[in-house]
Amino acid sequence: MRWKIIGGLGLASIVWATSPLLAQADSHGECGTVTVADMNWNSATFIANLDRFILEHAYGCDAQLVQGDTMPTGTSMVEKGEPNVAPELWSNSFRAAIDIGVAEGRLLEAGRVFSDGGEEGFWVPSYMVAERPELATIQGVIQHAGLFKNPEDPSESLFMGCPSGWNCQISAENLYRALGLEEAGFALGDPGSAAGLDGSLAKAYERGEPWFGYYWAPTALLGNYTMVKVDFGSGADVEEFQTCTTQPDCADPKPTMYPPSPVDTLITADLAERAPQAVGYLASRAFGNDFLNALLAWMNENQADGETAMVHFLTNYEDMWLPWVADDAAMRIKSALAEL
Repeated sequence: MRWKIIGGLGLASIVWATSPLLAQADSHGECGTVTVADMNWNSATFIANLDRFILEHAYGCDAQLVQGDTMPTGTSMVEKGEPNVAPELWSNSFRAAIDIGVAEGRLLEAGRVFSDGGEEGFWVPSYMVAERPELATIQGVIQHAGLFKNPEDPSESLFMGCPSGWNCQISAENLYRALGLEEAGFALGDPGSAAGLDGSLAKAYERGEPWFGYYWAPTALLGNYTMVKVDFGSGADVEEFQTCTTQPDCADPKPTMYPPSPVDTLITADLAERAPQAVGYLASRAFGNDFLNALLAWMNENQADGETAMVHFLTNYEDMWLPWVADDAAMRIKSALAEL
């Protein structure tokens, strides 16, 4: 197989050239140990389990899941070369550090895991905008701050931020300051976890109550519930977002919409050297937002974890994943599935 590295969007990209060897798998067992970051939201844990299963059974890797999150995983990959794979990295919020790792030859971008890109923003329920169209703007939200009562302290309003430890906590807090939400009477809520954030939004929506907070797509909730992304009136200032909004030491953040988010699979350079065919799979597999929204909704409805979702996907969507792997690799995947 021939591959080369090219620059692109601040990252290195792996370009897979046409070759007869592309139809062949790595020599089974030569892949070695591969650590895969399993992050704590549904799409990421599904993809991490999928990658672990395919790397192990199709390419003979000793594939292991390790707990991860955007900032600590990216930092560890740059500084320590571990884990080897971050299947779903929202690189907008961590680009500077990634660029350093790429420039030093430690990291590579295998490919876009979300073919449509990711979307972040501050949201309100559509039924609120239907009643008051001005709530589609941040000025309207501030004007009607009294609608968004904090259940724990009705004397103040509530903006539901991003869970502690997530990289979006930094951007959400900086935009909370930039938009003057504290001065408008909004407390900054910490949902504590992905489940806490989901529960906050779902509870309000099911009851037809006000809600204002951070969320992202593709997700099951934005597939099930019709939300409106609030317009800050600023457009997306990519330089401001990268140099200030996403930085924990940003002293004077300015309003900016979230730029479209490339969601990449990041790998260590040594993995590309020792397991090029396995990385070929990582470069090929990608999901559209509509498909992921539906799959994530299925996970919620069935209370499925990442491993269960992986089995469901491989069993029911062969036409989607077969083009990602060579024929002999596909046979090994099917054999392993039959043994579950």
